[in-house]
Amino acid sequence: EDGTAMLWNTSSGQRLRALEGHGQPVFFSTFSPSGDEYLTTSGDDTAKLWNAVTGKCSHTLGGHSGSVNFAAFSPDGSKILTASDDFTAKLWHTDTGECFRTLEHRGGVPCAA
Repeated sequence: EDGTAMLWNTSSGQRLRALEGHGQPVFFSTFSPSGDEYLTTSGDDTAKLWNAVTGKCSHTLGGHSGSVNFAAFSPDGSKILTASDDFTAKLWHTDTGECFRTLEHRGGVPCAA
Protein backbone atom coordinates (compact mmCIF):
# COMPACT_ATOMS: atom_id res chain seq x y z
CA GLU A 1 0.00 0.00 0.00
CA ASP A 2 2.88 2.39 0.61
CA GLY A 3 4.63 2.05 -2.76
CA THR A 4 7.45 -0.11 -1.40
CA ALA A 5 8.55 -3.40 -2.93
CA MET A 6 10.33 -5.93 -0.74
CA LEU A 7 13.01 -8.46 -1.69
CA TRP A 8 13.06 -11.54 0.50
CA ASN A 9 15.33 -14.54 0.94
CA THR A 10 12.86 -17.35 0.30
CA SER A 11 14.96 -19.92 2.18
CA SER A 12 15.31 -17.98 5.43
CA GLY A 13 12.32 -15.64 5.20
CA GLN A 14 14.66 -12.72 5.87
CA ARG A 15 13.93 -9.39 4.22
CA LEU A 16 16.91 -8.46 2.06
CA ARG A 17 15.94 -5.03 0.81
CA ALA A 18 13.11 -2.49 0.70
CA LEU A 19 12.78 -0.72 -2.66
CA GLU A 20 11.15 2.63 -2.00
CA GLY A 21 10.15 5.10 -4.67
CA HIS A 22 6.68 4.43 -6.04
CA GLY A 23 3.98 6.91 -5.08
CA GLN A 24 1.18 4.32 -5.10
CA PRO A 25 0.92 0.59 -4.38
CA VAL A 26 3.17 -1.81 -6.26
CA PHE A 27 1.12 -4.18 -8.44
CA PHE A 28 3.70 -6.50 -9.96
CA SER A 29 7.39 -7.32 -9.80
CA THR A 30 9.82 -9.61 -11.59
CA PHE A 31 13.52 -10.33 -11.91
CA SER A 32 15.40 -9.92 -15.17
CA PRO A 33 16.58 -13.11 -16.91
CA SER A 34 20.09 -12.53 -15.49
CA GLY A 35 18.76 -11.87 -11.97
CA ASP A 36 20.75 -8.62 -11.77
CA GLU A 37 17.76 -6.31 -12.19
CA TYR A 38 14.32 -6.13 -10.66
CA LEU A 39 11.26 -4.51 -12.24
CA THR A 40 8.20 -3.14 -10.43
CA THR A 41 4.90 -1.67 -11.65
CA SER A 42 2.60 0.64 -9.77
CA GLY A 43 -0.61 2.61 -9.57
CA ASP A 44 1.53 5.75 -9.88
CA ASP A 45 1.58 5.28 -13.71
CA THR A 46 5.21 4.11 -13.75
CA ALA A 47 7.40 1.05 -13.79
CA LYS A 48 10.79 1.14 -12.11
CA LEU A 49 13.94 -0.78 -12.91
CA TRP A 50 16.14 -1.53 -9.90
CA ASN A 51 19.61 -2.92 -9.39
CA ALA A 52 18.83 -6.13 -7.49
CA VAL A 53 22.15 -6.04 -5.61
CA THR A 54 22.29 -2.39 -4.50
CA GLY A 55 18.55 -1.65 -4.46
CA LYS A 56 19.07 1.59 -6.37
CA CYS A 57 16.57 2.64 -9.02
CA SER A 58 18.31 2.78 -12.40
CA HIS A 59 15.32 3.95 -14.48
CA THR A 60 11.79 5.16 -13.95
CA LEU A 61 9.71 4.22 -16.97
CA GLY A 62 7.25 7.11 -17.16
CA GLY A 63 4.92 7.91 -20.02
CA HIS A 64 1.78 5.99 -19.16
CA SER A 65 -1.27 7.96 -18.09
CA GLY A 66 -2.81 5.12 -16.09
CA SER A 67 -1.76 2.46 -13.64
CA VAL A 68 0.94 0.11 -14.91
CA ASN A 69 -0.43 -3.36 -14.22
CA PHE A 70 2.25 -5.66 -15.55
CA ALA A 71 5.73 -5.73 -17.06
CA ALA A 72 7.97 -8.34 -18.63
CA PHE A 73 11.56 -8.60 -19.82
CA SER A 74 12.46 -9.92 -23.25
CA PRO A 75 14.26 -13.29 -23.06
CA ASP A 76 17.66 -11.60 -23.43
CA GLY A 77 16.76 -8.84 -20.93
CA SER A 78 17.42 -6.02 -23.40
CA LYS A 79 13.81 -4.84 -23.62
CA ILE A 80 10.87 -4.33 -21.27
CA LEU A 81 7.16 -4.46 -22.07
CA THR A 82 4.71 -2.60 -19.82
CA ALA A 83 0.90 -2.94 -19.79
CA SER A 84 -1.32 -0.12 -18.54
CA ASP A 85 -4.87 0.99 -17.82
CA ASP A 86 -4.26 3.86 -20.27
CA PHE A 87 -5.12 1.51 -23.19
CA THR A 88 -1.46 1.05 -24.17
CA ALA A 89 1.44 -1.32 -23.90
CA LYS A 90 4.91 0.20 -24.27
CA LEU A 91 8.29 -1.21 -25.24
CA TRP A 92 11.42 0.16 -23.55
CA HIS A 93 15.17 -0.27 -23.89
CA THR A 94 16.43 -1.72 -20.61
CA ASP A 95 19.82 -0.02 -20.76
CA THR A 96 18.52 3.52 -21.37
CA GLY A 97 14.96 3.40 -20.01
CA GLU A 98 13.71 4.98 -23.26
CA CYS A 99 10.36 4.05 -24.75
CA PHE A 100 10.72 3.09 -28.41
CA ARG A 101 7.20 1.88 -29.24
CA THR A 102 3.66 2.41 -28.00
CA LEU A 103 1.02 -0.19 -28.85
CA GLU A 104 -2.57 1.09 -28.59
CA HIS A 105 -5.47 -1.09 -27.48
CA ARG A 106 -9.25 -0.71 -27.18
CA GLY A 107 -9.21 -0.94 -23.41
CA GLY A 108 -6.96 -1.19 -20.41
CA VAL A 109 -4.17 -3.73 -20.75
CA PRO A 110 -4.06 -6.01 -17.69
CA CYS A 111 -1.08 -8.07 -18.82
CA ALA A 112 1.14 -8.78 -21.84
CA ALA A 113 3.95 -11.08 -22.91
